[in-house]
Amino acid sequence: MRFKVIAICFYVTLIYWISLHFQTLHTLFFPTIGAFSLLFILKPFKPREMWKIAFGAVISSVIGSLLVQLNAGALSLLATLLIVTSLILKFNWNAPPIVAVALIPFFSKPEVVWAAPLSVCGVLIGLVATLYAAALFEKWVQSIPAFSKYYANTETDNGI
Repeated sequence: MRFKVIAICFYVTLIYWISLHFQTLHTLFFPTIGAFSLLFILKPFKPREMWKIAFGAVISSVIGSLLVQLNAGALSLLATLLIVTSLILKFNWNAPPIVAVALIPFFSKPEVVWAAPLSVCGVLIGLVATLYAAALFEKWVQSIPAFSKYYANTETDNGI
């Protein structure tokens, strides 16, 4: 788990750096990256559940983006919250950051409707891939005899 935390910290920093240096990609960095990262590390999910949550986040971002394009007022915000919350309950997406992702278009005001959903999709694919690579690396390190004693007393998760 320690390597996953380090890998996620580097990943979030990379996303932030990219969003700083490429103005057109400023919606790549959003605060809920940290929330999704902690959620996926602290409550280990099987890969299928992670992808399901990532899919829910992209769908909620699409809903928020479409409704803010129709009207950027309080009623579209309310509609976004009601729709996304009902989808979370219906599909059992056990991830509160999904609601926050739906609100990104309301405060970032992207120029094009697809910017926020595409950013959320790309960042979450990268996040899940980073966690998967970190898990593979940890398993490989655990198989090395010199490190097996070190990992014998640490907690392992049942996720990826």
